[in-house]
Amino acid sequence: VQLQASGGGLVQAGGSLTLTCTASDRTFSRYAMAWFRQAPGKEREFVAGITWAGGGRSYADAVKGRFTVSRDNADYTVTLQMNSLKPEDTAVYYCAARYGVALESDYRTYTYWGQGTLVTVSS
Repeated sequence: VQLQASGGGLVQAGGSLTLTCTASDRTFSRYAMAWFRQAPGKEREFVAGITWAGGGRSYADAVKGRFTVSRDNADYTVTLQMNSLKPEDTAVYYCAARYGVALESDYRTYTYWGQGTLVTVSS
């Protein structure tokens, strides 16, 4: 499956952005999906994930209560709604797919990756 991430941009602290990841085909529904981010000089870190049917979600502590992940298997999309953004949320955000039902926070377990979209939060 091929993934295309979009929606990044520049926003002031306290603002909102919505990231969208679009998959290439209907096999999308067989994959658990996740968002990761990587800031300059830092390791890639888990942000949020959602199971193949959308019944299970997981969030990093740093984004709980501010970010919401959702998916639409009919449209082959997974969305990350980001509210109350902080400067420390600045990073390149990647969507990733992992075959099967389980969610994992380890980026090494994900097979397919989107190209990344830059989110910059100014103070």
